[in-house]
Amino acid sequence: MAPMKPAPISWIALLFLSVVLSSMAAAAEEKPSWAERLGWPPGSRLIILHVDDAGMSHDSNVGTIEAMEKGIASSTSVMMPCPWVPEMVQYIKQHPGTDAGMHITLNSEWKLYRWAPLAGKSAVPGLTDGEGCLHADSMQVVRSASPDEVEREIRAQLDRAVSMGFHPTHLDSHMGTVILPPFFERYVKVALETGIPLMLPAGHMQYVGARVSGLREQVMEAARRVWDAGLPLIDDILAEPTVGRDYNEMKSYLRERLRTMKPGITQVIVHCTRPSETFSFISNSGEKRLAELRMMMDPEVKAFLSEQGIATTTWIELKKRRLQVRSSF
Repeated sequence: MAPMKPAPISWIALLFLSVVLSSMAAAAEEKPSWAERLGWPPGSRLIILHVDDAGMSHDSNVGTIEAMEKGIASSTSVMMPCPWVPEMVQYIKQHPGTDAGMHITLNSEWKLYRWAPLAGKSAVPGLTDGEGCLHADSMQVVRSASPDEVEREIRAQLDRAVSMGFHPTHLDSHMGTVILPPFFERYVKVALETGIPLMLPAGHMQYVGARVSGLREQVMEAARRVWDAGLPLIDDILAEPTVGRDYNEMKSYLRERLRTMKPGITQVIVHCTRPSETFSFISNSGEKRLAELRMMMDPEVKAFLSEQGIATTTWIELKKRRLQVRSSF
């Protein structure tokens, strides 16, 4: 059986995250983790088990809800331009304790199942391709779109969410596009103006950290502004937690990442789907997504977290704790 491919994510976005955030690691190494600064005991290991891509399809919604209701997933985020958003938003409104953020969506990556920018082509022409949809590739967004257009689209997506009665608990990025250098400051700007926490790791960078350095001042300043504005920060992101040729290899890989995880708050990103017969027309990632759903409901994974003393948390809890903490960056 061939290795299962991870969900689509821009390599350049991961590279930028490495370049930008690894330079923060050295500065953060001597500081307490963000878990400790948010009130957890020293040495605590917290994870946000986060399901990306809610709202993308009915199958995605079913998998997301199942992972949270029957499994150990603690958080999700919604792709507002996608066709199945109303179903997911209805669920969130009926379950007000759901930790559901907005998955800022600047790409439409599948060949036969696509979506357009919510701001409209005339308002954000640089974000649209020849079909009038969002570009499939992150670098095409960099080549074609301006920061103003990206900010306009972020706000249009937020506007749709709020209009539907959905108030995101946090912001994060589909395929990492909004964290790329031309757009990163607009991502931070919207979070600061709205008071919505954003996925911005600023700790030990064990997984997302890099072997290169650069742009340290820009990102450290952004993290400082985020913290001083009363918003929480996390220590790390594990973007590809399940790698392997089959389910057992994937589970072993996840267990090893968790076993060696440093103290602090790490967001672990999964894509949980319950694929129907039509999902294969959207993507060939159904097998991988189903495996990650199974993992979120696997009693052995849950028991392993307990054995390792790793607790799950949410963006809701992080923001609540941040409001109780009085400290500078």
